[in-house]
Amino acid sequence: MRYAGRVTDWHDDKGYGFVVHHGGGDRAFLHIKAFERPGRRPVVGDLLSYAMERDARGRLNAVQVRYAGARPIPRKGREATTLRFHPPRRVLALLAFAALALLAWRGVLPWPLLWVYAGASAATFMAYAWDKHAAERGAWRTRESTLHSLALVGGWPGALLAQGVLRHKSSKAEFQWVFWITVLLNCGALAWWLRAAG
Repeated sequence: MRYAGRVTDWHDDKGYGFVVHHGGGDRAFLHIKAFERPGRRPVVGDLLSYAMERDARGRLNAVQVRYAGARPIPRKGREATTLRFHPPRRVLALLAFAALALLAWRGVLPWPLLWVYAGASAATFMAYAWDKHAAERGAWRTRESTLHSLALVGGWPGALLAQGVLRHKSSKAEFQWVFWITVLLNCGALAWWLRAAG
């Protein structure tokens, strides 16, 4: 069953808000990823068409969201859009871990440095998980600068894994630009250090 309602709260920097259907009742949690197609960001007062489902804790979530009057995306088109905007981050994370382990096994990368990457990645994954949990509950969020700092010091494989598994921070363009810069900086620093040490 689909509902028509208006956005009553929206936190654009966090990518979530709430929507209340015209018939009244409880408000539903609205996340930017619940929209069927990419486009402009919602604002308070926008009229939406959406379905509702309850999560594991019984909270209402708006799903299959589109702006009132917009046509639904055919299933094939929806899958293509998902693939286009969600690169295989889990695969990239596993390849990164495998490459670091191979470098350590061949004696190019010191083993303690491999454990630094593993520890930083674990800490980064937990930070992403905490931030997503906080976003869903409307609680205090982890600063994006903290997530980027963890990626910069070697936690970027864990960040990739978190983005792929948790689907958190994976579609915010500004965040992704900074994230990939931290990856390049870390890899560049590692390559320079290995060359200098060799």
